[in-house]
Amino acid sequence: MVWHPDPPGMDAWLPVYYAVARGNGGEPDAGRRLAGWARAAGFDDVRASTSSWCFATPDERAWWAESWGGRLARSAVADTAVAGGHATRDELARIHAGWRAWAAAEDGWFAVLHGEIVCRA
Repeated sequence: MVWHPDPPGMDAWLPVYYAVARGNGGEPDAGRRLAGWARAAGFDDVRASTSSWCFATPDERAWWAESWGGRLARSAVADTAVAGGHATRDELARIHAGWRAWAAAEDGWFAVLHGEIVCRA
């Protein structure tokens, strides 16, 4: 994931997200590992590709900022981040403020790259 601009608080979001996801047994960077996992599972014919999302319009930025920034401010993700020692409530509030600042930036955009595979046995 990449974004512009990079207001204070935005960089703090990613490490908290990674820690919570991994603490819950997930892998936030799974897309880049899919082809290797498929081959390790015994697939010989693995076709890798990507798709992407881009949030750039004012409405898209507002929605994405509340989706992620809001989630870290007031949700089970926020509770898990605090309980796991990954962030304090004040830090989560600063991250949310960073998301809101990013969304308000006229030249703001956020891109998400998705790894994809098709496997044939």
